[in-house]
Amino acid sequence: MTAIGVDYTAAHEQGAGIGRYVRELVRALAALDDATPYRLFVAGAQRRALPPPPGANFTWRPTRITPLWFARLWHRLRLPLPVEAFTGRVRLFHATDFTLPPTLPGTRTLLTVHDLSFVRAPETTTPVLKAYLDAVVPRSVRRATHVLADSQATKDDLVELYKTPPDKITVLLGGVNPEFRPVTDAHARQVVRARYSLPPNPYIFSVGTVQPRKNYARLVQALAALGPQHADVHLVIAGGRGWLDAPIYQTVRDLGMGERVHFTGFARDEDLPVLYSDAVCLAYPSLYEGIGLPVLEAMACATPVVTSTISSLPEVAGDAALLIDPYDVEALAGALRRLLDDSALRETLVARGVRQAAFFTWERAASQLLAVYRQMVQ
Repeated sequence: MTAIGVDYTAAHEQGAGIGRYVRELVRALAALDDATPYRLFVAGAQRRALPPPPGANFTWRPTRITPLWFARLWHRLRLPLPVEAFTGRVRLFHATDFTLPPTLPGTRTLLTVHDLSFVRAPETTTPVLKAYLDAVVPRSVRRATHVLADSQATKDDLVELYKTPPDKITVLLGGVNPEFRPVTDAHARQVVRARYSLPPNPYIFSVGTVQPRKNYARLVQALAALGPQHADVHLVIAGGRGWLDAPIYQTVRDLGMGERVHFTGFARDEDLPVLYSDAVCLAYPSLYEGIGLPVLEAMACATPVVTSTISSLPEVAGDAALLIDPYDVEALAGALRRLLDDSALRETLVARGVRQAAFFTWERAASQLLAVYRQMVQ
């Protein structure tokens, strides 16, 4: 039977973002397909124990070579070391994280491109990383047999910026884990607040790595602009430290907001439904997103959302969120005020959000992915 290789490295290495995306997709795929042999390639896997495979037809293909060294060997030195040296011979290899490794002749290749933020919002990426991605991603897109995009917005960017033929790209929307649902248990909320040292005040929630693309500096400015009538409202930001983050922390200090802005660090997956449910709203004014799963997760938890008019976010939010120009601090502050002050608006957005989130399931995404796999290995 034809084997398929899947790069699981991001799922093993990263707690959030692309890591969660790949974990959820593979988990749902395993529930749908118990026949095809899947080989899960994991770079740097010896540093941390691997869990049991997601299904009996899934096997790990770990290597002690780290992702950084593979980037050097495959993409900087262009060493023609095929990924099949680690996975064994496969009919199809799915590269899940922007870059495509060398493969043997005859191996079909599928590449997932989550976003082109490093092109659309270059100020949010370090110069070294941008130079690397500018060299490697378009080359990988050209080499790939087929490309998956997280959203129509990302597909449109691939067509416009890389001149990729539209019929070479399939839009594969992500999903929301059923664990994301309203949490009403007061004790559970109290436990999670204590775990992250949060005060009892009402809070606006935001989630994602602390880096410029998440637009946290303007979000802090918007919090400060809410005015004295909302001086008891805090901001909770859940996400690990990223890059170019010093100006974000400096903004908090400059505005004297240290007691109202809480950086929790990376939040555990099992705590996120509580953090969403306990918030007065999710503020997600990102400067660019391939899909923006936190928008859907918040909606599934019956939490109203403020997000951006940019990239995939209007596509994901539909009519179930307040959309603002993420570069306009006053527009962001105004949207937050509306949600804080208008209970009828909150109820409307919550009802719409629950319906919107219900459309996005990992089962649907995995079913679409399986159809792409089967078409490519015919």
